[in-house]
Amino acid sequence: MSEGTQAALARIVAMFETLAPADVARLGEYYCEDAFFKDPFNEVRGLPAVQRIFGHMFETLDGPHFVVTERMAEGDACWLAWEFRFRFRKGDAQGQVVRGATHLRLAPDGRIRWHRDYWDAAEELYEKIPLLGALMRWLKRRIAAA
Repeated sequence: MSEGTQAALARIVAMFETLAPADVARLGEYYCEDAFFKDPFNEVRGLPAVQRIFGHMFETLDGPHFVVTERMAEGDACWLAWEFRFRFRKGDAQGQVVRGATHLRLAPDGRIRWHRDYWDAAEELYEKIPLLGALMRWLKRRIAAA
């Protein structure tokens, strides 16, 4: 990993781990204007769309934050393993943890030009919702190899 990529990745990890609602307006310091972003629920291009996704996260969840558990980079490609911790707004006493990974491609200036999140929405989210969770667990048992 080059020193430039290493420094950019350290800066990006620090941003994700300390991201707060007021920081959404400053995401242009970390994302290119025409950045691509994809996760299990969104596929967008452009900084304003990326800002809307992070803004929506803060509007709909209590205390959302990322904990990066691993990182690696080669050339302009970076991978992060993370835990996303949050509480649902209504009656979530225990809190939730979603585990996933992010693949980033960096621009020459060290900002993110391509961001793809990988995580299992069924296991990490749907199974935790009472009625839907029961259905998802039943489907999982039916489909699983013995």
